[in-house]
Amino acid sequence: MGRTQVVCGAMAVMLATGVAGCSSEPASPTITVFAAASLQPAFTEIAEQFKTDNPGVAVAFNFAGSSDLATQLTQGARADVFASANTTQMDKVAQAGLLDAAAVPFATNTLVIVTAPGNPHGVRSFADLATPGLAVVVCQAPVPCGAATHKVEDVTGVTVTPVSEEPDVTDVLNKVTTGQADAGVVYRTDAQHAGDKVATIEFPEAADAVNTYPIALLEEAPSPGPARAFVDLVTGEAGQKVLHAAGFGKP
Repeated sequence: MGRTQVVCGAMAVMLATGVAGCSSEPASPTITVFAAASLQPAFTEIAEQFKTDNPGVAVAFNFAGSSDLATQLTQGARADVFASANTTQMDKVAQAGLLDAAAVPFATNTLVIVTAPGNPHGVRSFADLATPGLAVVVCQAPVPCGAATHKVEDVTGVTVTPVSEEPDVTDVLNKVTTGQADAGVVYRTDAQHAGDKVATIEFPEAADAVNTYPIALLEEAPSPGPARAFVDLVTGEAGQKVLHAAGFGKP
């Protein structure tokens, strides 16, 4: 047996234990996208188009509350792209010197109230959320949906006393759809995605707390080229079409 065969035979064993082998083919790149929980349905669809446009490039998502994502990034987490549900959390990442370039606004979102189908408790307005005995859930204050809810409270003078404050809007929606709460404050897009699992109540004061979503390439992105292409897709015509169909407004 020649020396090359011996080396490759050893490498085959090493490969089986997770160590790189003899192949000279480069590993397929993966971009990591940190994105607000409310973006999950739309970004998952956009990622399919991205993978079609960029064969061999994978997309790994971290969906969570924007404040949690910003904290992860400022504490050293590595990612290629950050998409926040408001400018406040993006600003924290920018101030930490973690952006490759200025963030670009790509969507807006508005709060609505969701209840069980049929609206059994007769919620008609934001003020109704202060009704004694009504189990209401909202987002935690640092999370964009929570910050927007508090802004509506300030505008209306209505104080909501929730039974729980959730780390992201998806958890708020889940509390309502599983019957753990009577009503919740979520984004229009979340209510639209839930379909007939909820009744949706719009309220005019939501116009005073519209959230603008920015997206940015991160300074130390492991895969900057594909990451930039993802940002371009989100902000371009194809991505905007998906976002608008999901209920997002124009930035």
